[in-house]
Amino acid sequence: MEKHVLALQLSHMLGEKFTREWIYENIEVPKQERMGDLAFPCFKLAPAFRKSPQEIARELSPQLKHDLFERVQPVSGYINIFLNQEFTTEHTLKQILTERASYGMHRFGEGKTVVIDLSAPNIAKPFSMGHLRSTVIGNALSNLAEHCGYKTVKINYIGDYGTQFGKLLAAYKMWGDEESVKSNPIAELKKIYVRFHEEAKENPELIETGRGWFKKLEHQDEEAVTLWKWFKDASLEEFDKIYELLGIEFDLTRGEAYYNDKMKATIDLLKRHHLLAESEGAQVVHLDKEGLPPCLITKSDGTTIYATRDLTAAIDRYGSYSFDEALYVVGHEQSLHFQQIKQVLGKLHFPWAQDVKHISFGMMLQDGAKMSTRRGKTILLENVLKEAIQHAKVNIEEKNPELENKEEAARQVGVGAVIFHDLKNDRRNDVEFSLSDMLTFEGNTAPYLQYAFVRACSLLQKGAFDPYTADPDLNDENAWPLIKQLRVFPQIVEAAYKEYDPSKVAKYLLELARLFNQYYTHTKILEGEQLQKKLTLVYGFSIVIKKGLHLLGIEAPKKM
Repeated sequence: MEKHVLALQLSHMLGEKFTREWIYENIEVPKQERMGDLAFPCFKLAPAFRKSPQEIARELSPQLKHDLFERVQPVSGYINIFLNQEFTTEHTLKQILTERASYGMHRFGEGKTVVIDLSAPNIAKPFSMGHLRSTVIGNALSNLAEHCGYKTVKINYIGDYGTQFGKLLAAYKMWGDEESVKSNPIAELKKIYVRFHEEAKENPELIETGRGWFKKLEHQDEEAVTLWKWFKDASLEEFDKIYELLGIEFDLTRGEAYYNDKMKATIDLLKRHHLLAESEGAQVVHLDKEGLPPCLITKSDGTTIYATRDLTAAIDRYGSYSFDEALYVVGHEQSLHFQQIKQVLGKLHFPWAQDVKHISFGMMLQDGAKMSTRRGKTILLENVLKEAIQHAKVNIEEKNPELENKEEAARQVGVGAVIFHDLKNDRRNDVEFSLSDMLTFEGNTAPYLQYAFVRACSLLQKGAFDPYTADPDLNDENAWPLIKQLRVFPQIVEAAYKEYDPSKVAKYLLELARLFNQYYTHTKILEGEQLQKKLTLVYGFSIVIKKGLHLLGIEAPKKM
């Protein structure tokens, strides 16, 4: 609120040369408390007003007046704002008490729809740690979008088509055993898929055999389709177990194969716009003017490629949802592909092409290298989740053996640890898989945040706190750092969605928990004066940290 007030007042003083939005973006939070709670640098104003930053700061400071501002000081070309702690504390706690779980919500997404393509594992392959990133980043972005007012559509676009499935069909026909696949489908299919690639190194003709089986699948060969459907159903059943553990649901689960009979319309559309050109027998869309290589539409043997299906899917999604944004949460190695898709949609004169956005992320690494199913180098997410839950259960048994529903609490803590280990990182960075780091229940982890929430719940219970008779008129200097952190939560939510970066929420929550624990250490909350007022602050903290965890897709147990 105070940033908006400051930006509004300065915009009136500075005139049309500087917009309120520009001023807002340039407001800073000083690193040292002695420099105030907010600061505005006047250096960028100097050329326009032909005055020194120091002189501008001295002239503007006396004109800034509001109940939020305790005092305003010009210092070395900055305008430093010190907030009225008593007024700000009461205002912040009143707002949280009133809005509760809605605190931090925005309305800029109202009336708009965002479609999010996330997770998208391939059938007949294990759900590895490599798939975790798209799943939890996409889910967090969906939660953030909803908190900003958007209607969201989460689509799990299953990889169930392409030449790799021709290779799998060929591998099954050569080495597959029906009973073994029925008893343990994913593991057996993975084994023969890896074997196919190993043997293809010595026998390159196997690649052509795989292509032949994919062509059979494209032409609806009965045996190929039957095997493919079997592999798909078995895979989806296994995937659902993972999603249930993660607590993630989708509005639509749809495979690439859904678009098989719809791609002809896309190809015809490309022809009508005179975009298709032949290149060594293949059909491509040239993107020379855009500085990109050609976008392959059909191969020389007439088979389609995933670009054809993605173009068709994008057109279909806009027709179904009239989206305002279409987010593809896919690894950064697919950046060129999505640049091509967006450019081709633009050449088809779809005005919504500009709203198609690739939300890229770094790789999940193992020993510094990308995980790969074809090389047999994968770590199964289900195994990691189960081990994390077991580790949490042992921890709970040691610390709170009398706890009821220990199994449920262990699931919440273990799964939360895995999710947070990913989301605390900037999505654009690679993440090195480390089970020991993930399962550390101290430091920058989800259990650290969950324990802070549990501590708050315990204080509220012991103090017999009633939110309906809460008193936000707290006068406690020790509370000020925590109040300021609670106050910026709405700004964090907005920035996290607009920059498609859930790590902003994760890092915010770590600092919030640190400040709460600091307050708890230095303040006898259940003793002395202002008991209910101090508990009102604790209650406000509990609301915000629980909501923040929810936005990341992490549950907050009241006891653990």
